[in-house]
Amino acid sequence: MPIIKALKKIFIGKEKNPNDPKIFHKIALIAFFAWVGLGSDGLSSSCYGPSEVMMALKNHPHLSILIAFGTMITIFVISSSYSQIIELFPSGGGGYLVASKLLTPHLGMISGCALLIDYVLTITVSIASGADAFFSFLPAEFLNLKIYFALTIVSILTWVNMRGVKESVTSLVPIFLVFIVTHVFIILYAIFTHYFNFSNVAAETANEISHTYYTLGIWGTLFILIHAYSMGAGTFTGIEAVSNGVGILKEPRVQTGKKTMLYMAVSLSFMVIGLVLAFVLFDVGHQPGKTINAVLFEKATSNWNPSISYTFVIITLISESALLFVAAQTGFIGGPGVLSNMALDRWMPTRFASLSDRLVIQKGILVMGIFSFVLMIFSSGSVTFLVVLYSINVFLTFVLSQLGMVRHWWIERHKEKKWFKKLMINGLGLILSLFILISVTVVKFNEGGWITIFITGMLVLFSLIIKRDYDKTGKELTRLNKLLEKSIFSEIRNLQDVEQKPEYNKFGKTAVLLVNGFTGLGVHSLLNIIKLFSNTFKNYIFVEVGVIDAGVFKGVKDIEQLKSKIDYDVEQFSDLMLKHGYFSEGFTSTGLDVVEEVKKLVPQIRERYPNSVFFGGQIVFPKENLLTRFLHNYTVFSVQRELYSEGIQFVILPIKLQG
Repeated sequence: MPIIKALKKIFIGKEKNPNDPKIFHKIALIAFFAWVGLGSDGLSSSCYGPSEVMMALKNHPHLSILIAFGTMITIFVISSSYSQIIELFPSGGGGYLVASKLLTPHLGMISGCALLIDYVLTITVSIASGADAFFSFLPAEFLNLKIYFALTIVSILTWVNMRGVKESVTSLVPIFLVFIVTHVFIILYAIFTHYFNFSNVAAETANEISHTYYTLGIWGTLFILIHAYSMGAGTFTGIEAVSNGVGILKEPRVQTGKKTMLYMAVSLSFMVIGLVLAFVLFDVGHQPGKTINAVLFEKATSNWNPSISYTFVIITLISESALLFVAAQTGFIGGPGVLSNMALDRWMPTRFASLSDRLVIQKGILVMGIFSFVLMIFSSGSVTFLVVLYSINVFLTFVLSQLGMVRHWWIERHKEKKWFKKLMINGLGLILSLFILISVTVVKFNEGGWITIFITGMLVLFSLIIKRDYDKTGKELTRLNKLLEKSIFSEIRNLQDVEQKPEYNKFGKTAVLLVNGFTGLGVHSLLNIIKLFSNTFKNYIFVEVGVIDAGVFKGVKDIEQLKSKIDYDVEQFSDLMLKHGYFSEGFTSTGLDVVEEVKKLVPQIRERYPNSVFFGGQIVFPKENLLTRFLHNYTVFSVQRELYSEGIQFVILPIKLQG
């Protein structure tokens, strides 16, 4: 309806043309914007990762310095490993694609399921943590409104992302820059104001290590360090996001991706070490109703002019809160990307690979937003609880990705000159990731980690059921296609056989058949028309729409290949009927939605062939249920409804699968 389209244009934006060769340049992200959109997740984790470490250590605050340096090393190792993944997979795909291609499709599916849950948690944790920061400077009586505030932000970001990736990222750049400036300032301020106190800090750290060792022993000390390290493991989340999102980066994508990864690694390491050091220097502890970062900012500015101090703290906390909301972008960008890749491989419903007219994976964005909304309610916005759920799947994906890369470099050792260096980088990443995965799983299992494992297991089971259904249907369609290799056209040979080339007859009865490739389904639909209507039709017209989905929308070359394919498909149908005395031609189009593209072609076809009847084949399943209706394409019914409303005849031809 016109009013609905008008509202959609206002709130979502006008549609974009996927066939515009310049569109990729218009929507792609340069390294800086990618750092904002994809790297903000990692950077924002400094708002809760170091804080969780300090809370885990409690009476051993100086040990946090060891954790901070260990975290920095881990960040650079994992970032270097993922830079190599970007080189090997320049079209993106990250952990899912790496495990699928370099290990097995089933391990890839497990990695994909882990990533999907991780991205939902990315959105939820980031927004919940941002709400904590925002309410840190408000009176305590407002705390009961925090969950409603968080749910509102989830809804707003879902809407913003439906407008487009670049639009959502660009609008958030000022927030990102304010966060960087305020936090870098407070870290440098802490260092310079305590410059002459560093020797005391070093001595106190050494004494605390010795005291902990003599009090608890080597195993007790290691347990405290590993537990604190695992609680701060949320700091590493988001590192894989760049490799997942390479497809939306500006050319040359590999260099842009690696530059973005470097920006993220350096900025995140600086923030982690700087904040932990500032916590120790200002002797920051937990206060009810406030984040540890909020306590730090108040202590650091306590000697300033009260009005200046209050203003700075408010601006810093608001920027921190806002950056955490920006970090949720990673989930809205990466999650739908993984979902679409899994859909293309038939682990998820294929509809999750389709693009909206704003050229975003709208259904994936909605799924991320809805599940984050539900999880926010379930967890009551508790960051501590959500972080427990967060880290296990992150490192499961890391382990599978690094294992796949190690296997790849070993296999390619005779072809790749620098194979040993690359294998060592990914090997070190594998060892660190595996160590953290085991530690996090053991430490957090009884604290709620089992919930993550259970949910991931259920999603894996769901994926297996979907894949089984698609494989079963695929076998039946293959059986239909194999009939092409036999004497299926013998029935057509019984038709009129004329040597004279048929001529165009504008007012002749015309059959217009919608096809989707030169396949058994299309051929059987054609045969059914011939059987049912004998020699009624003098013209046979074939229509095919090439759907530009997430698998095709990667570059101009991919779209051109799609156009060539559909042109070739309809030519095969047309040539077949021309040889048997029927005038035939094809009409093709490429776009985001089959129904819309068919509607655009209909006036042109009707003008050229006024006496036309439209046909479309539809698979009929032996046992139709909710799953088959959800998984399979029923576009032909939508086309029929649209043409019926225009008074145009449309006949659906059932093609029954034996099952």
